Parts: sequence; structure tokens; C-alpha cells
Amino acid sequence: MFEAVEDLVGEHADLEKKLADPSVHADQANARRLGKRYAELTPIIGAYHSWKRTGDDIATARELAAEDPDFAAEVKELEQRRDELTERLRLLLVPRDPSDDKDVILEIKAGAGGDESALFAGDLLRMYLRYAERTGWKTEILDSTESELGGYKDVQVAVKTKGGGGATEPGNGVWARMKYEGGVHRVQRVPATESQGRIHTSAAGVLVTPEAEEIDVEINPNDLRIDVYRSSGPGGQSVNTTDSAVRITHLPTGVVASCQNEKSQLQNKEQALRILRSRLLAAAQEEAESKAADARRSQVRTVDRSEKIRTYNFPENRISDHRVGFKAYNLDQVLDGELDAVIQACVDADSAAKLAAAQ
Repeated sequence: MFEAVEDLVGEHADLEKKLADPSVHADQANARRLGKRYAELTPIIGAYHSWKRTGDDIATARELAAEDPDFAAEVKELEQRRDELTERLRLLLVPRDPSDDKDVILEIKAGAGGDESALFAGDLLRMYLRYAERTGWKTEILDSTESELGGYKDVQVAVKTKGGGGATEPGNGVWARMKYEGGVHRVQRVPATESQGRIHTSAAGVLVTPEAEEIDVEINPNDLRIDVYRSSGPGGQSVNTTDSAVRITHLPTGVVASCQNEKSQLQNKEQALRILRSRLLAAAQEEAESKAADARRSQVRTVDRSEKIRTYNFPENRISDHRVGFKAYNLDQVLDGELDAVIQACVDADSAAKLAAAQ
């Protein structure tokens, strides 16, 4: 069992030697790539060595138990420990999403339901901001379009680890958790604008993309069309008086990103480029994976109530994730950022599917 890990042990040792060589660090991009792979393998190798040592300890304890029955209890404890390490190692060997340690850009769009949908988009934004705060992540609103009643027609948020990424085990990065949020979120409640007390159903779409680093996506400046225009909406004195808003179009693909939140044109351009890079990276990954016939997990296609992945039922204080059959009656707590149980249900279902496919 786990014979293939021996190859990883050799690769890990080879990487350790290379990273100890000062000349390797002359090429920062290569050193970063080697360091990332080393960090991915380290928990696997550690668990494997513990698994092997426990196997040796069990053999020794059984020999001692044959002579002295007092060692029988120790054998049982070691066998339980071995089973735990076996399961841990199996999980660590599940094929890993290469983007799991990346930061993300989260976009929330109001959909069917008009003003109520925009208010719900605002509720989702608050939920994610609180979840990030609880998790110890940093957030930054990159661009937003507010509705008249205080919700959001559209909002884009950067979510990142305080250390700037680099999770060493599956399940600890921003993308590793937040990628399951992509899709149509449906809400059932009595809107603030409803005078008859009737329950309405509306929806908002969430799109999550791993944030691209400059080394992930190469953008030729000649492929960009940059348009500037006057900002609109609430803001300071510079709003509606200067052409500070920026829209960038990537001509080869038609991908567009815009930003108007910052006061200066330069800052808006930098933010729009960040959004553009992440969208181009997501598009490239989708194209590559579709060619391999392993389509990326579906996110928002159209913000239509029929394509829901999750329902937030206010009258029953219930949240339901329709992909994995998760249901809980603590909607108020979830909307306050207690999302871990909901996301973990998706993580567990995804891991189980990958384990089954690998066997």
C-alpha cells in the first residue's frame, strides 16, 4: 500500500538538495516553483514516514505481546493510530487543484428579483466579509455598483491570506475553500419593499476566480484597449468631474474589466488589470480542462433561479446546499459568517468523489 509514495520521497529529497543550492535562487521564478512543489510534498512525506514508523512499532509490539500480554493494549492503540494515518495519507494523496493555495477574486451580481436581489447581494457580501474575518483572511473591495436601496448590483472583492497565500495542505487556502461558492444563490423571504407580507424568491450570482499573479498570465500591452470615463455613483469631490474610471478590454479574447472606485486613474487601472488577469487565468484554465474532458465545476452561467446551488430560506431560518444535500437551521449564523460547516460539506463530497475516481 502507498508504494507510489516512494517516488515522491525521492522527489522531495531531490527538491531539498536543489533548494539548498544558492545558485538555484538566482532564478526566482524557478526557485518559487520548486519551493511550491516542496511545500506540497512535505505534509505527504511527513505522514508517510509516520505511517511507516507506526507499522514497525506494531510489529515490535506484537512480538512483545506474544511474550507479555500486558503489551496487547499497546498493539490496539498503535493499530488505531495506523488506521488514522492511513486515512490521512489517502486524503493527502487526493489529486490536488493546482490553484488551491491562490488568493481569489469574488464577484457578486444581483439577478432575478430587482431591488430585493440587490439587497440579497449585499447580504452575501457581508456574509463573505465576516467569514473572511473569522478565517483570518484579508479583503479588499475592488469595484462596486450600489443600488438605490443600499444593496449591490455588482461588487468585486479580493480575498487573500494574510501571508499572501501558500497553503501547504489541501483545504487551507482561499481558493481551496471559496471555489465552492460559485453559482446561483437563491433567497426566499419577505422583501423590505413588500407591503402585503408575501414571501418572494430572488437570486444573486457568485463568481469565484483564483487571482492570477503576473507570472501566471502574460499580457501584451499591445493587446489592450484602455478607455477612461467619468465615475458615477456616490463618492467624493472627484466623482463626475474627472475621467478617473478605467475600462480595459483584452482584444484577443474580448474579456473586459473595469474599475471606478479609486480616485486616481492610475489606481483604477491597476485594480482593473488585477481583475483582468484573474479572468484570463480562469478562462485559460477552463479551456485547458475542457480539452481534457474534465470540465471545471460549474459556476454562474445565467443568474436564474432554476440554476440554484443553494437556498437561503428566511421564514424557516434554513440554509440548503442542493449539490451535496446539506441542510441546517442556523441561517442567521451563516449570514453572520459561520460558513465553515456549509463549505466543509462541499469539500468532503469533492474529496470523496476524487478518492472514488482514483481507486
